[in-house]
Amino acid sequence: MTGVIIAIVVVVLIAIAAFAFMRSRGQQRAQRELEHRRERAADRHRTEAAERNRQAEMAEQKAQMAEAEAKRERAEAEVREQRAQMHEQGMADDELVEGHERDRFADATRDEPAPMRDDHSSAVRDDRPMHEPTGEYAQGREDEAAMRQGRFARDEETARTEEPARRDL
Repeated sequence: MTGVIIAIVVVVLIAIAAFAFMRSRGQQRAQRELEHRRERAADRHRTEAAERNRQAEMAEQKAQMAEAEAKRERAEAEVREQRAQMHEQGMADDELVEGHERDRFADATRDEPAPMRDDHSSAVRDDRPMHEPTGEYAQGREDEAAMRQGRFARDEETARTEEPARRDL
């Protein structure tokens, strides 16, 4: 009987060992599968990140190209505006008259530029230099000068009666 009990205990121990071995093997297999899935997910995310970085670089390059194009358009607009001003001032008449028409327009074209326009109207300015005041502004300046002379002017009598202030050092 003791031999049967020992045999049962040995069989149970062998069964427990086999069960533990199978279980640890299943856990190792599950762990390997989980690691494999992690690697695939990480690779998928890295691939997606690389693609998005490439798209972002392309978008930045397109934005730089658009900015350069806008600058070029702005520069072209400025050139056109300058050409328009030259035509308004009569500085580009030679572009309007072809070689065979020069005699016909000889009196109409002139060497000096056309009179400049005022910002608020197209009236031609008079021949005064630009630094000379005109209109109400000029009148105001003249009034100020007259007030200063009247307020600080001395007549002969005032000049004789007042003595200069003395400074004692």
